[in-house]
Amino acid sequence: MIVCRFCFVGIMALAASAAMVPNNDTQHFVRTFSGFFVPVTDEPIDFLDVQEGSGSGFYEPKKEHHPPVVRKRYYVSKEASQFLTGRLMTVFVPTVYTFVFIISAPLNAFALVMFVRRVRPKKPAAIYMLNLACADLLFVLLLPFRIAYHYNGNNWTYGAGLCRVVTSAFYCNMYCSVLLMMCISVDRFVAVVYPMDALTWRSPRTAAVVCAAMWLLSVGGVVPLLISEQTVRLPDLGINTCHDVQDTDFRAYYVYFFPIFSALFFFIPLIFTAVCYVRIIQALCAANVENRAKKTRAVFMAATVFAAFVICFTPTNIILLSHYVRFVNKHSEESYAAYLISMCLGSVSCCLDPLIYYFGSSQCQKQVVAYLRCRSATEVERLESSNSTRSSKLETFKSNVSSQYRKLIA
Repeated sequence: MIVCRFCFVGIMALAASAAMVPNNDTQHFVRTFSGFFVPVTDEPIDFLDVQEGSGSGFYEPKKEHHPPVVRKRYYVSKEASQFLTGRLMTVFVPTVYTFVFIISAPLNAFALVMFVRRVRPKKPAAIYMLNLACADLLFVLLLPFRIAYHYNGNNWTYGAGLCRVVTSAFYCNMYCSVLLMMCISVDRFVAVVYPMDALTWRSPRTAAVVCAAMWLLSVGGVVPLLISEQTVRLPDLGINTCHDVQDTDFRAYYVYFFPIFSALFFFIPLIFTAVCYVRIIQALCAANVENRAKKTRAVFMAATVFAAFVICFTPTNIILLSHYVRFVNKHSEESYAAYLISMCLGSVSCCLDPLIYYFGSSQCQKQVVAYLRCRSATEVERLESSNSTRSSKLETFKSNVSSQYRKLIA
């Protein structure tokens, strides 16, 4: 009878647990794929505590009741399971990240060395580009973790702590790049539109303070990601996800956190960047410059830099914001899948930034050419000074010849 009783209780517990599994129509969706859980309860066990009866010579059993132990077993929808295990996430995304890493890592490392050792004296623009190269390099150095994670079927095998660190650093470096691009646009706006005031406003010390503030702001923005759990075990798929699945208990928290995060770190910088580059292009077009080719090149570079900024980062953040708008009205996981793809494609900006350094800075071009020709920075400076001296002598000679010619024909 005791065995039957335990069997009956176990069957009833299993039936109750199965009834609690939500279907696709009652799921709660958060920023990432929703991970609704089923509480699996271990039935209490009655332990017999044998105590000696008082004066009877017999042992009297006493039952001790232990509370049930509840464990969480996470599940995702069928669509999320297909996406997590599909070729798009396990082949395409890590392949793109691999190409970005192979191209961007050496380019940004080379740019970092050039700005540290070659570009002298340190100008405000060079300081901003130095920090941007550092942010891009740190970003791509984290890509091997994500590449291995996606190639392994979105299975994180490096521990929960490292998942939090990698996720936080990934967002920190990505949005720090956005903030530094905004600073570069403001710096160029001041230099082009207000050239006289720029002599006072633009200084290496000011640029260093602004860059330090951008780094502190980026680090502070990802602290909530660093202190919250990012790994979720999916028993049906046999994988441990990192940041791609979140507990529905955090849905109210993420509904407010990520829109504020996206607005602060992208949409506000986007407004500043757009206004600055529009004013820069207007000022360049209105400038009376004899060398029209140089003027056209400057306008083209400003438009190219702004277009690269918009193309690489705008789709990711618009999809992220629309995900929350849809979350309030209806449930859908397609938007987060699109967000992962757009974020992957947006990482190509790390490959474009070093090209912007080269084509946007004449000083950087000279140093790169000198480096490729195995010349030192002092040799380049000496050549530049000699060239300037030669050109000044040539101008003096031309002016003397013209004055003598005027005397002859007088």
